[in-house]
Amino acid sequence: MADLSAQHGPSAANSIFCSWMALGNILGYSSGSTNNWHKWFPFLRTRACCEACANLKGAFLVAVLFLAFCLVITVIFAKEIPYKAIAPLPTKANGQVEVEPTGPLAVFKGFKNLPPGMPSVLLVTGLTWLSWFPFILYDTDWMGREIYHGDPKGTPDEANAFQAGVRAGAFGLLLNSVVLGFSSFLIEPLCKRLGPRVVWVSSNFLVCLSMAAICIISWWATQDLHGYIQHAITASKEIKIVSLALFAFLGIPLAILYSVPFAVTAQLAAKRGGGQGLCTGVLNIAIVIPQVIIAVGAGPWDELFGKGNIPAFGMASAFALIGGIVGIFLLPKISRRQFRAVSGGGH
Repeated sequence: MADLSAQHGPSAANSIFCSWMALGNILGYSSGSTNNWHKWFPFLRTRACCEACANLKGAFLVAVLFLAFCLVITVIFAKEIPYKAIAPLPTKANGQVEVEPTGPLAVFKGFKNLPPGMPSVLLVTGLTWLSWFPFILYDTDWMGREIYHGDPKGTPDEANAFQAGVRAGAFGLLLNSVVLGFSSFLIEPLCKRLGPRVVWVSSNFLVCLSMAAICIISWWATQDLHGYIQHAITASKEIKIVSLALFAFLGIPLAILYSVPFAVTAQLAAKRGGGQGLCTGVLNIAIVIPQVIIAVGAGPWDELFGKGNIPAFGMASAFALIGGIVGIFLLPKISRRQFRAVSGGGH
């Protein structure tokens, strides 16, 4: 994407990328929020595959078709040009050509060649994703258990309530994607007006408040139940509406997360004169490591407190706050003029 953005710049490209990703999310979460795939594709339901199984197969079948279509479009229209044919390789002070490391371990070998400011970007990126992964992992489960008071292993009524909550959560993620799509077009103007550091740090504080709000909503849903989430029989309509509104609101900081860190990384690499592939690869490592940490540690953390998903969201709020504070002091300051120079052009 960065290679093909040309004069439009990486920031404009990231905004467009984010909007298309939002469209894909809308379609994907729509497939998860419906329970009618077995009706639209009756051949999927067999003696060995029940209604729920047919719904799952239907959603995945459509996903496979969309993925194949998009892959063909990419292969046909994304014409790549070798890097050497576009511009000369960056050189060292003594005139020698600076060759980027290659091979499977190129990213790890290239840590020493990161441009100034990149280590701070990696640190804040890791903290930011530590605050997001609990929501990404437990959002629909939270709706099913703590808002709809269901239990997938409970009575038939509790299991049905849980499934209804999961579908409502998928609908909330659909709303989240709609907001993300519209917000993605506002990221570049905001960065040009306020600077990418201010926009990024502000999104962390928004996530901090949102994750804290999830904990408050969970308490609200159980305030008359003596703290035992699974003992509820009905869920308040007001709580459901507030929960869906919160899902939608999180689309704003999510749009920032999907664009600003990558745009900042591209700008730092551009100022250095190359190495954008290396910087992007290292940035992905800063995303994957938090994912592993949350996937492995969130379950035991929740079990330690015995309160469903609430401890994980409380931890997410703390990480978001720390990430915002660290970002204020450590994120490289990219002036609005530099942002325009790198991301402007024909756009």
